[in-house]
Amino acid sequence: MKIAIVNDMLLAIEALRRVLTSVPDYELLWVARNGAEALNKCAVVRPDLILMDVFMPVMDGVEATRQIMRDCPCAILLVTSSINTHLPKVFEALGYGALDVVITPILGYYGTAEGGETLLEKIRTIHKLLGKPLSKKPKNLIPVKSCYRNQPYPPLVAIGASTGGPTAIAKILSQLPQDFRISVAIVQHIDVQFSASFVQWLSQQTRLKVELAEVGMTPQPGKIIVAGTNDHLFMRPDRTLGYTKHPLNNPYRPSVDVFFTSLAENWPGQGLGVLLTGMGRDGAVGLSVLRGAGWQTIAQDANSCIVYGMPKAAVELGAVQQSLTPEAIGIKLLSL
Repeated sequence: MKIAIVNDMLLAIEALRRVLTSVPDYELLWVARNGAEALNKCAVVRPDLILMDVFMPVMDGVEATRQIMRDCPCAILLVTSSINTHLPKVFEALGYGALDVVITPILGYYGTAEGGETLLEKIRTIHKLLGKPLSKKPKNLIPVKSCYRNQPYPPLVAIGASTGGPTAIAKILSQLPQDFRISVAIVQHIDVQFSASFVQWLSQQTRLKVELAEVGMTPQPGKIIVAGTNDHLFMRPDRTLGYTKHPLNNPYRPSVDVFFTSLAENWPGQGLGVLLTGMGRDGAVGLSVLRGAGWQTIAQDANSCIVYGMPKAAVELGAVQQSLTPEAIGIKLLSL
């Protein structure tokens, strides 16, 4: 795997270099000291993955991410010294297509890079995602029928997203009024370290209350709940939420497929499933199962996606009733 580093701090560059050189399969392709330099180098020699700092002179990581994803797209992992102090910038970059964010490793007394294993785990996950083909249509997909299906329960909007998801989600939620009386549940591919920060940022984009999904919680009208761990959020038969580690080999954590499928099995009210921009195929099968269970289904349209992977996979499965922009999805929610 060919990896590039974009960072203006020499100590950070050295820490990242030591982490990468500890794995024989990783090649350090080039180093850039700011976003403008990275853009020029990426146009000549495109890496498989860029480790992108957020704050840099000349051009910061947010603008560099935007231009790279537009002109010479490749996988980008944000690497920053602090998440909370850089919160708006981090989620702006995620909205432009950065895959994830991790804290910069720190050089220890004995030359080791503290936090290096966390970075390597992120890189391994991205490597898996880059090698995943789009899903093929499953054979004999059987609609799931819940034993509670006919009982009166409020409508639920379930949203799944990955690359570019934060901005798309914000565009949808910003249109909802304070008296919106429908439950919203969100699964966004983001590490547990940053889920609370994501909720904090999302709360600034909407008039509704946003909170992390906790074990035993039930979706409530007018509230937005967000998956909050690296385990998979799911709905139990008693209609409360829980988390599960299984399937263990799923590179998408938390998984949209796991959540959507559990809703098809256990949510008794009406529902709308929404699959937004993202790399790979997570959520495609789950959206198909939701449609088979009688839910309305929407995918983000190709032109507005940062990465038209997950929605495309869902369209190919026949899981999608409508393909819309995030703004149009927000308007659709108002009509429920």
